[in-house]
Amino acid sequence: MSDQPSPARSFGSVADAYDRGRPGYPAEAARWLVGDEPVTVLEIGAGTGKLTEALVAVGHDVHATDPDDAMLAVLRTRLPDVPTSVAGAEELPAADASYDVVVAGQAFHWFDLDRALPEIARVLRPGGRLALVWNERDEQIPWVRKLGRIIGTQEQLRSADPLVESVHFDEIESESFRHWQLIDRDSVQDLALSRSNLAVMDDAARQAKLAEVLALYDDYGRGMDGMQLPYLASCFRATVAQRPTSPDPTPDAEPAAKAPAESDDVLLIDFS
Repeated sequence: MSDQPSPARSFGSVADAYDRGRPGYPAEAARWLVGDEPVTVLEIGAGTGKLTEALVAVGHDVHATDPDDAMLAVLRTRLPDVPTSVAGAEELPAADASYDVVVAGQAFHWFDLDRALPEIARVLRPGGRLALVWNERDEQIPWVRKLGRIIGTQEQLRSADPLVESVHFDEIESESFRHWQLIDRDSVQDLALSRSNLAVMDDAARQAKLAEVLALYDDYGRGMDGMQLPYLASCFRATVAQRPTSPDPTPDAEPAAKAPAESDDVLLIDFS
């Protein structure tokens, strides 16, 4: 049996690199996902708090969860006032109908959807939403495409397609927001190290990948000035389906005829 962590649970070992190397989320994406008016938000797969930070900045009340406490430890350092719980999407630490929005950034493709979708629907209030976002590099640009070939492009499904067939959600909407991350010779290595496929490699293979990344950066980069890495924040939101109401009990058979009410009239008998 392998001692290597599964890709989905490999990020804790590289939490600091993840925090330094991964991009944040634009404020306009956070507003589109959750809204401008403050609401209660349960974040699943919060990681080191990249999306959490954007949601808190907009004014939302966020409870951040992640299955890896090492990732949440970084989040707590950045956002000490945000409550956190070590939990996965399949068993949420929340009462029924207790949140306005459930949000997941860069995490939905890791969920066991057969268990997670009904669980998410359970904790949402009537009319509440599930909001999803992925930061994806714009690989139409040649050097970005080359970077993707070196560090890998996630093959997991990165869309809200599973919600289309789900009985738990409807009214799916989508939007995207372009933004850029400033990277330099150090942070491009952190970006590579934060990838799940590199995190599970042995040290020799990992160092070989980092050497390839640095060679690419040195060919295209601008030294200490860094360069702009383009991203597209792909956003989705879906309204929780109305919960079915309990059917009325089957009507009983026609009620038995009521006994005639006793008359209040006094029966007078003539004895004359």
